[in-house]
Amino acid sequence: MEIESLGGRPVSEEAVECVERKGLGHPDTMTDLLCEAVSVSLAKEYKRLSGAVLHYNADKGFLAAGRARRAFQGGRIARPMRFFMGDRATFRAGGVKIPVAEIAVGAARKWLKENLRFVEPERHMVFHPELAPGSAQLARIYAEGARRPLGANDTSAAVGYWPLSPTEQAVLGIEGFLNSKAFKRRYPETGEDVKVMAVREKRALTVTIAMPLIDRFLRHEAEYFVRKEMILGEIDAFLRREYGGAGWFDDFLVHLNSLDVRGSGMAGIYLSVLGTSAEDADSGQAGRGNRANGLISFSRPQTIEAAAGKNPMSHTGKIYGVLSHLLAKKVFEAAGDALEAYVLLVSRIGMEINRPAAVSVKLRLPEGADIRDFSDRIEAAVEEELSEKNILSFVRRLAAGRLTVC
Repeated sequence: MEIESLGGRPVSEEAVECVERKGLGHPDTMTDLLCEAVSVSLAKEYKRLSGAVLHYNADKGFLAAGRARRAFQGGRIARPMRFFMGDRATFRAGGVKIPVAEIAVGAARKWLKENLRFVEPERHMVFHPELAPGSAQLARIYAEGARRPLGANDTSAAVGYWPLSPTEQAVLGIEGFLNSKAFKRRYPETGEDVKVMAVREKRALTVTIAMPLIDRFLRHEAEYFVRKEMILGEIDAFLRREYGGAGWFDDFLVHLNSLDVRGSGMAGIYLSVLGTSAEDADSGQAGRGNRANGLISFSRPQTIEAAAGKNPMSHTGKIYGVLSHLLAKKVFEAAGDALEAYVLLVSRIGMEINRPAAVSVKLRLPEGADIRDFSDRIEAAVEEELSEKNILSFVRRLAAGRLTVC
């Protein structure tokens, strides 16, 4: 393990910062979360049948957009969306055949029903499960089952950081607010496809949001713009209430559905039949959206590998993707005086997942602080989280779907 200090200013003190989040109904996020739903269901079934999570990866997903005919007071879907999910899985355990395709499709349908109010999976989505048996060499990694940490099934790396900057917190907060049950009750005409891009210049925050309105709730173009102004007012009030003042931002500017043009009819407004642009305008792909902490932060080092859908017991692209952020938080807390903490984890295929091939800890410290004063505490905190007991607990939570992966 290498522990070193960083120079320069924290991200929150740089002149410009840019942060993005693709929300619940964005096609890329949908694809990630559908793959993760398949992953969790497969893990649960494997454990039920064999007592252990067996070899699989369900992280190759593509959501092909359908075709919609939008209309005031209610349009229709002319061609359904198509969801392709693939990679590798175990099809037999203990002499019992496992219905992998049925499990995958069932999990995807369940996720859609629970998360997108206007999507009816049987009508609006066609499923193409393309999972196939995996290699014997990789399957061998799982022979130890759940008794001890497994060997990594890939050579990969991931980086995490803590704390979140005010801009990052605000971006997460905005999307959570707009997709909250309370907001959807007040504004049922708003879709789940919420994309937030925030740019902070010094202490001023400019937020650009895309969020469709559902056509069945609107009678004409004028009503669309009335509702849009009401929603803009809600967003502005939320930002000023939650993120205005000391330690946050001095001013806010909010843009909503920036392509809108009054007087252009259907071509000048962002309407949707189902609440997601995947119905017609935009396809989605696993790994193109949020990183494991739910953000795309352009001022931070980023993990390229996606976490969603990967095997939670041995695929370090998933395990380290999530764990690196949790470790950065532990390191930050152990250091006490740190301004920022970054943790890089590197795996080598076959090595136990709790024994990374490399661990790099970097801290940004206040002027005059000496990293040697708390290096021992940092090392102890990392080693505790990487202990066999804690790693097993961590991957079990991943397998059960109790940790955020995008």
